[in-house]
Amino acid sequence: MESKSKKTVLWKLFLSTFYLSTFTFGGGYVIVSLMKKKFVDEYHWIDENEMLDLVAIAQSAPGAVAVNGAIAVGYKLAGLTGVVTAVFGTLLPQFVIIAAISVCYQIFCKNFIVSQMLLGMQAGVGAVIAVVVYEMAGEVAKQKDAISWIIMAAAFLAATVFQVNVVYIVIASGLLGFLRSKYGKRKIS
Repeated sequence: MESKSKKTVLWKLFLSTFYLSTFTFGGGYVIVSLMKKKFVDEYHWIDENEMLDLVAIAQSAPGAVAVNGAIAVGYKLAGLTGVVTAVFGTLLPQFVIIAAISVCYQIFCKNFIVSQMLLGMQAGVGAVIAVVVYEMAGEVAKQKDAISWIIMAAAFLAATVFQVNVVYIVIASGLLGFLRSKYGKRKIS
Protein backbone atom coordinates (compact mmCIF):
# COMPACT_ATOMS: atom_id res chain seq x y z
CA MET A 1 0.00 0.00 0.00
CA GLU A 2 1.49 3.35 -0.98
CA SER A 3 2.20 5.90 1.76
CA LYS A 4 -0.56 8.42 0.99
CA SER A 5 -3.13 5.69 0.44
CA LYS A 6 -2.10 3.97 3.69
CA LYS A 7 -2.40 7.24 5.60
CA THR A 8 -5.87 7.75 4.15
CA VAL A 9 -6.94 4.24 5.13
CA LEU A 10 -5.47 4.63 8.62
CA TRP A 11 -7.22 7.97 9.09
CA LYS A 12 -10.57 6.53 7.92
CA LEU A 13 -9.99 3.49 10.14
CA PHE A 14 -9.32 5.69 13.17
CA LEU A 15 -12.33 7.94 12.51
CA SER A 16 -14.60 4.95 11.89
CA THR A 17 -13.59 3.06 15.02
CA PHE A 18 -13.66 6.28 17.06
CA TYR A 19 -17.16 7.14 15.80
CA LEU A 20 -18.50 3.61 16.28
CA SER A 21 -17.05 3.36 19.77
CA THR A 22 -18.36 6.79 20.77
CA PHE A 23 -21.95 6.23 19.68
CA THR A 24 -22.43 2.53 20.37
CA PHE A 25 -24.15 1.62 23.60
CA GLY A 26 -24.65 -1.93 24.77
CA GLY A 27 -21.40 -3.72 24.21
CA GLY A 28 -19.57 -5.59 21.54
CA TYR A 29 -22.49 -7.32 19.85
CA VAL A 30 -24.08 -3.98 19.04
CA ILE A 31 -20.89 -2.67 17.46
CA VAL A 32 -20.59 -5.78 15.27
CA SER A 33 -23.59 -4.80 13.13
CA LEU A 34 -22.32 -1.23 12.87
CA MET A 35 -18.83 -2.44 11.89
CA LYS A 36 -20.44 -4.57 9.21
CA LYS A 37 -22.32 -1.59 7.81
CA LYS A 38 -19.21 0.59 7.85
CA PHE A 39 -16.47 -1.82 6.75
CA VAL A 40 -18.45 -4.18 4.48
CA ASP A 41 -21.32 -2.13 3.08
CA GLU A 42 -19.88 1.40 3.01
CA TYR A 43 -16.10 1.09 2.55
CA HIS A 44 -16.01 -2.42 0.99
CA TRP A 45 -12.78 -3.12 2.87
CA ILE A 46 -13.90 -6.66 3.67
CA ASP A 47 -16.66 -8.93 2.36
CA GLU A 48 -19.56 -10.58 4.22
CA ASN A 49 -17.79 -13.91 4.76
CA GLU A 50 -14.64 -12.23 6.07
CA MET A 51 -16.81 -10.22 8.46
CA LEU A 52 -18.39 -13.42 9.76
CA ASP A 53 -14.92 -14.91 10.23
CA LEU A 54 -13.71 -11.78 12.03
CA VAL A 55 -16.77 -11.81 14.31
CA ALA A 56 -16.14 -15.48 15.13
CA ILE A 57 -12.51 -14.68 15.97
CA ALA A 58 -13.48 -11.60 17.98
CA GLN A 59 -16.03 -13.60 20.00
CA SER A 60 -13.68 -16.52 20.58
CA ALA A 61 -10.69 -14.48 21.71
CA PRO A 62 -10.46 -13.18 25.27
CA GLY A 63 -11.38 -9.55 25.74
CA ALA A 64 -14.00 -7.15 24.44
CA VAL A 65 -15.63 -8.06 21.13
CA ALA A 66 -15.37 -4.44 19.92
CA VAL A 67 -11.62 -4.30 20.53
CA ASN A 68 -11.02 -7.78 19.09
CA GLY A 69 -13.04 -6.89 16.00
CA ALA A 70 -11.11 -3.64 15.59
CA ILE A 71 -7.83 -5.55 15.91
CA ALA A 72 -8.85 -8.03 13.21
CA VAL A 73 -10.04 -5.34 10.77
CA GLY A 74 -7.04 -3.12 11.49
CA TYR A 75 -4.60 -5.95 10.89
CA LYS A 76 -6.27 -6.95 7.65
CA LEU A 77 -6.15 -3.38 6.33
CA ALA A 78 -2.74 -2.16 7.46
CA GLY A 79 -0.90 -4.74 9.54
CA LEU A 80 0.42 -3.77 12.96
CA THR A 81 -0.05 -0.04 12.28
CA GLY A 82 -3.70 -0.75 11.49
CA VAL A 83 -4.07 -2.68 14.74
CA VAL A 84 -2.68 0.20 16.81
CA THR A 85 -4.83 2.74 14.94
CA ALA A 86 -8.04 0.71 15.30
CA VAL A 87 -7.47 -0.09 18.96
CA PHE A 88 -6.67 3.53 19.79
CA GLY A 89 -9.78 4.68 17.91
CA THR A 90 -11.90 2.11 19.74
CA LEU A 91 -10.55 2.67 23.26
CA LEU A 92 -10.14 6.46 23.35
CA PRO A 93 -13.88 7.32 23.49
CA GLN A 94 -14.54 4.59 26.04
CA PHE A 95 -11.73 5.85 28.25
CA VAL A 96 -12.98 9.45 28.11
CA ILE A 97 -16.63 8.51 28.70
CA ILE A 98 -15.90 6.16 31.62
CA ALA A 99 -13.55 8.74 33.18
CA ALA A 100 -16.30 11.39 32.96
CA ILE A 101 -18.94 9.02 34.35
CA SER A 102 -16.70 7.96 37.24
CA VAL A 103 -16.17 11.60 38.23
CA CYS A 104 -19.94 12.18 38.18
CA TYR A 105 -20.97 8.73 39.45
CA GLN A 106 -23.12 9.89 42.36
CA ILE A 107 -25.06 12.28 40.14
CA PHE A 108 -25.67 9.59 37.49
CA CYS A 109 -26.54 6.96 40.06
CA LYS A 110 -29.40 8.90 41.64
CA ASN A 111 -30.77 10.81 38.63
CA PHE A 112 -34.25 9.62 37.59
CA ILE A 113 -33.94 10.91 34.01
CA VAL A 114 -30.60 9.18 33.46
CA SER A 115 -31.93 5.89 34.86
CA GLN A 116 -34.96 6.08 32.53
CA MET A 117 -32.73 6.85 29.55
CA LEU A 118 -30.64 3.79 30.37
CA LEU A 119 -33.77 1.61 30.53
CA GLY A 120 -34.81 2.88 27.09
CA MET A 121 -31.33 2.23 25.74
CA GLN A 122 -31.52 -1.39 26.99
CA ALA A 123 -34.58 -1.96 24.78
CA GLY A 124 -32.78 -0.47 21.78
CA VAL A 125 -29.70 -2.58 22.45
CA GLY A 126 -31.86 -5.71 22.55
CA ALA A 127 -33.24 -4.85 19.12
CA VAL A 128 -29.78 -4.23 17.65
CA ILE A 129 -28.49 -7.55 19.03
CA ALA A 130 -31.53 -9.29 17.47
CA VAL A 131 -30.60 -7.72 14.11
CA VAL A 132 -27.02 -9.02 14.43
CA VAL A 133 -28.27 -12.53 15.18
CA TYR A 134 -30.70 -12.36 12.25
CA GLU A 135 -28.03 -11.16 9.81
CA MET A 136 -25.44 -13.73 10.94
CA ALA A 137 -27.99 -16.56 10.76
CA GLY A 138 -28.96 -15.30 7.30
CA GLU A 139 -25.36 -15.61 6.14
CA VAL A 140 -25.24 -19.21 7.36
CA ALA A 141 -28.57 -19.87 5.62
CA LYS A 142 -27.27 -18.45 2.32
CA GLN A 143 -24.54 -21.09 2.28
CA LYS A 144 -27.26 -23.77 2.03
CA ASP A 145 -25.10 -26.11 4.04
CA ALA A 146 -26.97 -28.62 6.23
CA ILE A 147 -24.05 -29.13 8.63
CA SER A 148 -23.81 -25.39 9.33
CA TRP A 149 -27.57 -25.33 10.00
CA ILE A 150 -27.23 -28.25 12.42
CA ILE A 151 -24.31 -26.64 14.27
CA MET A 152 -26.20 -23.32 14.50
CA ALA A 153 -29.40 -25.00 15.76
CA ALA A 154 -27.48 -27.14 18.26
CA ALA A 155 -25.61 -24.10 19.59
CA PHE A 156 -28.88 -22.18 19.92
CA LEU A 157 -30.58 -25.05 21.76
CA ALA A 158 -27.57 -25.60 24.00
CA ALA A 159 -27.55 -21.94 25.02
CA THR A 160 -31.29 -21.33 25.38
CA VAL A 161 -32.87 -24.63 26.38
CA PHE A 162 -30.06 -26.43 28.16
CA GLN A 163 -28.36 -23.31 29.57
CA VAL A 164 -24.89 -24.51 28.52
CA ASN A 165 -22.11 -22.01 29.21
CA VAL A 166 -21.26 -20.00 26.08
CA VAL A 167 -17.56 -20.85 26.47
CA TYR A 168 -18.32 -24.55 25.99
CA ILE A 169 -20.52 -23.80 22.97
CA VAL A 170 -17.77 -21.73 21.32
CA ILE A 171 -15.15 -24.42 22.00
CA ALA A 172 -17.42 -27.22 20.74
CA SER A 173 -18.34 -25.22 17.60
CA GLY A 174 -14.66 -24.52 16.93
CA LEU A 175 -13.79 -28.20 17.32
CA LEU A 176 -16.63 -29.20 15.01
CA GLY A 177 -15.43 -26.66 12.45
CA PHE A 178 -11.88 -28.00 12.73
CA LEU A 179 -12.99 -31.61 12.33
CA ARG A 180 -15.23 -30.66 9.44
CA SER A 181 -12.41 -28.82 7.70
CA LYS A 182 -10.04 -31.73 8.29
CA TYR A 183 -12.60 -34.22 6.99
CA GLY A 184 -13.36 -31.99 3.99
CA LYS A 185 -9.66 -31.78 3.08
CA ARG A 186 -9.33 -35.59 3.17
CA LYS A 187 -12.41 -35.93 1.03
CA ILE A 188 -11.02 -33.54 -1.62
CA SER A 189 -7.57 -35.18 -1.74
